[in-house]
Amino acid sequence: MTRTSTAGSAPDPALPSGCPAAVPLSGPGFQTDPQAVYRAMRRDHGSVVPVELPGGFPAWLVVGYREIHQVTSDPELFPRDVSLWNQWPHIPADWPLLPMVGQPVPSIYFTAGEEHRRHVRMVVPALEAVDPFEIRGHCEQLADRLIDEFCGRGTADLVAAFCEPFPVLVLARLVGFPDDEGAAIARVLKDLADGGPEAQSAHQKFGEHMARLVAAKRAEPGDDVTSRMLAHPEEFTDEEYMLDLMAITAAGHLTTADWIGSSVRLMLTEDEFADSMARGRRSVPDAMTEVLWEEGPTQILAGRWPVRDTRLGDRLVKAGDLLLLGLGAANTDPLIRQGVPGGDPSRRGGSGAHLAFSHGEYRCPFPAQEIAEIIARTGIEVLLDRLPDLELAVPEEELVRRPSAFLRGTTALPVRFTPVPTTGDLS
Repeated sequence: MTRTSTAGSAPDPALPSGCPAAVPLSGPGFQTDPQAVYRAMRRDHGSVVPVELPGGFPAWLVVGYREIHQVTSDPELFPRDVSLWNQWPHIPADWPLLPMVGQPVPSIYFTAGEEHRRHVRMVVPALEAVDPFEIRGHCEQLADRLIDEFCGRGTADLVAAFCEPFPVLVLARLVGFPDDEGAAIARVLKDLADGGPEAQSAHQKFGEHMARLVAAKRAEPGDDVTSRMLAHPEEFTDEEYMLDLMAITAAGHLTTADWIGSSVRLMLTEDEFADSMARGRRSVPDAMTEVLWEEGPTQILAGRWPVRDTRLGDRLVKAGDLLLLGLGAANTDPLIRQGVPGGDPSRRGGSGAHLAFSHGEYRCPFPAQEIAEIIARTGIEVLLDRLPDLELAVPEEELVRRPSAFLRGTTALPVRFTPVPTTGDLS
């Protein structure tokens, strides 16, 4: 696939022969009903869809479950090596999606082969060493602290007041930040993930936070992820430590925030689900698993770049084409829904075959998944325990999704509840 047009330059060659017109990877459909968009893509294009990113840049969106398994299971043919992208000559330095797609930098997420595995050997043990009971303790304390700020009012926007700040406050503690930096990092990460005009400056600020943390922990190590990374016997540069910390924190923040928000929204808007929870037939983990199947926080993940021309599905993809992983679309692929009562795989005893954490060599490491699950589950449990009569304060159709095809979450979740005392007022 080649670029269709570039502002200020002549059009490049057209799409491959027989390739239908590219689908713009933007528009209200991704906010209102992305599954309808994915169904139309499958109907018109099959499991590998030609799409156009903002700015006119071409890519393939892989919406088939089997095809995503094929791509993510073959890192030799489909490496996560962003330097292979055949569009680099056309990409402007201020392209808003650049932080989302990535650049050739020495981090765990943007390296391939042995270099990627070297970063894994340093990062994963540092995450594995975090005590789950310690995580839950941090979660309970920080959740109570946030809820105390609004529990006496009777109303709140749960996204702004709880879902977004909560995960990053926990992650900030785990990597070694003082609590007062957590809120600033949360604002930076939100601007970064939304992919708007502030994305580039947010990325720079994010790196500055991490560079200061590396310097502080080198001078005074502690019992935290950063200090354990610095103590790893293999040699890394300060830039590599900084970039890996950015990857850990960014991957775990907004995705976990949206996981919490979407789970709570499901509990507040799905009467059948709420009733089954009240009767003990469902649980918080059930709700969380259903969210991962039906509307996982990361809908589209960049990316893979084939090292040579090859066939994927019924498409011929060229060396260096950008492949976007349509995780949200693949989770609802009719091929994996066949034979499931009601078409819902999440009913299969909490099936973990969803692609919400991706798949293959670059799948979210298990300790990182465990940390995210503890944060999300504990946050929801504390919230429901403190505010048991939560209800949505606006009609469900008024909830607004993030302005991104890549991420799935609400920008606000207005609720009302009976005011309760703060933890400091409880005897």
